[in-house]
Amino acid sequence: MQIALIAQDDKKELMAQLCIAYCGILAKHTLCSTATTGNFIKDATGLEIEMVLPGAGGGTEQIAARIAYNEIDLLLYFRDAMDEFDSEDANLIQLCDTYNIPLATNLATAEAL
Repeated sequence: MQIALIAQDDKKELMAQLCIAYCGILAKHTLCSTATTGNFIKDATGLEIEMVLPGAGGGTEQIAARIAYNEIDLLLYFRDAMDEFDSEDANLIQLCDTYNIPLATNLATAEAL
């Protein structure tokens, strides 16, 4: 399974904690991430992660394209709910809905998936 991981700056620690807790499971899958999030997770867990550009540098769009090309099976996208909902957020959610990709935007849903 190809799992994509994205976390906004204030959610990177939470994403790393999730990855530490589920390291054994995640290690059995192919992981990709935006660069900054990926480095943060890799440093915390040692997991092998394919990294695309940083989110602000186009990495989120690269993962969106992979969703559209059916190259992603699950997206964990931790964002700050207090931030404004922008077009990048809407695009990822719409693509996941369009291509039936499970999406977790919070810890509870990520753990359930």
